[in-house]
Amino acid sequence: MDLEVVVGDITVLETDAIVNAANSSLLGGGGVDGAIHRAAGPELLRHCRRLGGCEVGRAKVTPGFALATTWIIHTVGPVWRGGHDGEPELLASCYRASLTCADEVGARTVAFPAISTGVYGYPIGEAAVVALDAVTSSGTDVQAVTFVCFDDANRRAYRAALGS
Repeated sequence: MDLEVVVGDITVLETDAIVNAANSSLLGGGGVDGAIHRAAGPELLRHCRRLGGCEVGRAKVTPGFALATTWIIHTVGPVWRGGHDGEPELLASCYRASLTCADEVGARTVAFPAISTGVYGYPIGEAAVVALDAVTSSGTDVQAVTFVCFDDANRRAYRAALGS
């Protein structure tokens, strides 16, 4: 599997699937979630209303609607509570469940944001290690994963995790 780390806007990538760091309602929110909902258009919200939400560590797929991507994989990351409340396992589950969804729809290229590192407070260095371990140890058919970082500090954390 090819791995890439970039700073950019996940909503403009031309990949088979992008992953949305969603909240459990799947009805939009702030950060990446809000940006994806705005860019995909109102059809995404209408579609998500029918999905019945999503549990932490799980994932659900929708069409990409107005985005350049074919699919949006919505996953709900854990809120950071110090790392002793199952957060690493739940975060890893987000990445694995997202790749399972990608396999189910035939996506071969997938872009991930830094799940749970925004308002959910997961420390970026720890989150990057979990993300890379989960992705590289999965038995997916996905051929290329792009980690799309919000800024250079996040990119450096992912690159450091790649080097370890």
